[in-house]
Amino acid sequence: MTSIADRKAQLIARLNELTARLDTIEAELESHHAKDWDDLATEREEDEVLEGMGLSGQQEIRKIKAALDRIADGDYGFCTKCGAEILSERLDVLPYTPFCRNCAT
Repeated sequence: MTSIADRKAQLIARLNELTARLDTIEAELESHHAKDWDDLATEREEDEVLEGMGLSGQQEIRKIKAALDRIADGDYGFCTKCGAEILSERLDVLPYTPFCRNCAT
């Protein structure tokens, strides 16, 4: 069974990874300045992909921060909906999940 300290370290590592990735995405989006129409069209397509990745990363960051808040409050590992303990196996896959398997469906 993974300890709360290990889960916290895992969440912080993922948070740092996502933050670095979002910084890279932001820099890439700001660097595009194509003059040619074909290049501009390609850049816009790439920008859409990068923006989608950025939005997904931002959403995961919010979930991770909420999980870290639950750890600080002593509520981590318990469903925010029904109060049941979240199975360790579920937390292994989704360490930031606020819901038990029953409430997530």
